[in-house]
Amino acid sequence: MTVADVSTQDRYPTRVSDKSAFIERTDPTVWPGVDAGPATAEELAEHDAKGFHIVEGLLSPAEVQTYWQELERLSSDPKVRADERTIVEKKSNEVRSIFEVHKISDLIAELARDPRVLDRARQILGSDVYVHQSRINYMPGYRGTGFYWHSDFETWHAEDGMPAMRAVSISIALTDNYPYNGGLMIMPGSHRTFVSCVGETPDDHYRSSLQEQEIGVPSEDDITKLAYEHGIEQFTGPAGSALWFDSNCMHGSGNNITPFPRSNIFIVFNSVENKLVKPFAAKKPRPDYIASRDFTPLSR
Repeated sequence: MTVADVSTQDRYPTRVSDKSAFIERTDPTVWPGVDAGPATAEELAEHDAKGFHIVEGLLSPAEVQTYWQELERLSSDPKVRADERTIVEKKSNEVRSIFEVHKISDLIAELARDPRVLDRARQILGSDVYVHQSRINYMPGYRGTGFYWHSDFETWHAEDGMPAMRAVSISIALTDNYPYNGGLMIMPGSHRTFVSCVGETPDDHYRSSLQEQEIGVPSEDDITKLAYEHGIEQFTGPAGSALWFDSNCMHGSGNNITPFPRSNIFIVFNSVENKLVKPFAAKKPRPDYIASRDFTPLSR
């Protein structure tokens, strides 16, 4: 079998049946190929077993303040707000996310190349990497809406044409994450099971799904089964902490009805050996600002 055959083979079919299914993962979680980097053997073992691990104090308090000011600047910039890469809340019309932020902000571009970030991504994925997606997420107090349970890989596979589970995300908290202000919830070990979802992908699905996703999410029965099998943990901690999680982790977050906002920088690294192909369950790929097709390896 050639490399081309492997990349176009659909090992994780989804949105092709009226019944959901659990499919066993056939990809590694921590890939061989890169030995040196900031991640310890214990952290990599935890990432392999649970599908995620936390790095406390990735950013210093001074760095957190610098990036927070950058988020404030971007969200208040009329040109950025008017850009198609900016997603607003469905009801309040407040900024929800800004995509491709590493191309809008020099500061965040530098962060993606920071050895503390880039070298750990290379360790986990066992190769050179590129930025598949970047964004900043805003969850303001009182009005911040959450993200329903989902696997990122299901969407990236179905709508972007990502062949294998060889991508990893980092979520860097720029505000304190409490159990009560909409913190991210994640099911440890769920990354080993791919949940095939029902429903055909509508044309230009991204226009609605980035505000509220309805296609490509598991059924309540499937979520219940995974939750009882794996349990649920929550990413909490002070600003500057970072969560690294596998592309197939089942995760979500609740609404924030507290006065305390929750914002984060979100960067997805994909292996250069896992280049996007034709979408597996959509008529055409999503825009490049959501799923980059520039596979140039990221360097310092």
